[in-house]
Amino acid sequence: MNPAEKLADGIDRLIDAVGRITAWSSFALALVMGGNVLLRYGFNTGSVWSQELEWHLMSPICLFGMSYALRHGEHVRVDVLYATFTQATKELVNFISALLLIAISIIIIKLSWAYVMQSWVIGEGTANPGGISARYLLKGLIPLGFALLFLQALAQAIQSFLAWRRAG
Repeated sequence: MNPAEKLADGIDRLIDAVGRITAWSSFALALVMGGNVLLRYGFNTGSVWSQELEWHLMSPICLFGMSYALRHGEHVRVDVLYATFTQATKELVNFISALLLIAISIIIIKLSWAYVMQSWVIGEGTANPGGISARYLLKGLIPLGFALLFLQALAQAIQSFLAWRRAG
């Protein structure tokens, strides 16, 4: 295994570990949502904190789950066209797509950095009384999620390029 393949394999293992953690976050989200429904309809009460916790859990699920989805081929693509391609063409499409995703990830990380830093500097919290006060932590997940997507796209680019060379 050459160094590029080792790097791609290491990234894949990291993304799989993040995916397992994200799956547990999904379980936690289901419990929180169930609890909120029980409180609202069973006891005619609610908690702003637990309602905000729902989207504090949803954000990392989406931001970390996108790299996991890419890793396992669960992302959106036009399979009607893709299925008709030769293996070499599929690998070339995957390689080009990965390069575009790398560029998009870098752009989003760069654009979100000032937004996140401003939130950290002011210690941004919620405007809702009784809500979760550390909103800056949630915003900090934006560049982290796209950094993971960048890494997985890099792994995919390496793997697709090597497979394209072997197939072509």
